[in-house]
Amino acid sequence: MKTMNPFTKISCLIAVLALGLSAVAQEKGFVPLFNGKDLTGWSPSKENPDSYSVNKDGELVVKGGRSHLFYTGDVNGGKFKNFELKLKIKTFPGANSGVYIHTEMQGEGWPSKGYECQVNSTHKDPKKTGSLYGIKNIIVLKEGQKEPKGDNDVRKKAPSTDGEWFEYHITVKGKKITIKVNGETTVEYTEPKGGPNAKNFSGRILSEGTFGLQAHDPDSEIHYQSIEVKLLD
Repeated sequence: MKTMNPFTKISCLIAVLALGLSAVAQEKGFVPLFNGKDLTGWSPSKENPDSYSVNKDGELVVKGGRSHLFYTGDVNGGKFKNFELKLKIKTFPGANSGVYIHTEMQGEGWPSKGYECQVNSTHKDPKKTGSLYGIKNIIVLKEGQKEPKGDNDVRKKAPSTDGEWFEYHITVKGKKITIKVNGETTVEYTEPKGGPNAKNFSGRILSEGTFGLQAHDPDSEIHYQSIEVKLLD
């Protein structure tokens, strides 16, 4: 009987493990929205469209002037109502970004439709990663800063750390939004009838829509490694 070469055994084992991991991913039901190669399926707003690129490591780099990148691909026709969205994100010092949900393509300005899930580890804005921006906030105050009005969870440090990948898990089911950072629940919010009814948030109403990524300012750099969605409808 011929003995299998040890290297062949290792190769076979790796192949089996890869197939197993692939099967697990399929069982979870998550579908990738970013292909790790280019911006296929995504469309930037008219202002500063060059704020988005894909580097040699297959990461979506967000760096440049204010802009927004919207998902306009084929998955579910680009419209999402009830879902789980998972992203792997890395912030750099002083960076600010955000993940918009239930939004729509907009040429200029800050998106007027949908909610923003904040991405910010050390930017001067006290609203940090894990916040449902302006609605339920994770707050870290610098010396001399005053706590903004709102439903705030004041902390000494943001849930994310510059230079380290973290998992952002956003779930929308019915009128409830849940945000998790590396498995920690930072927000559980149930939208009241008519929406949050907060100043400057008239468009923050759960309905359906696409996803958007924010380029906040020229000094901000954020990398997105993976973006995947699981439909709950």
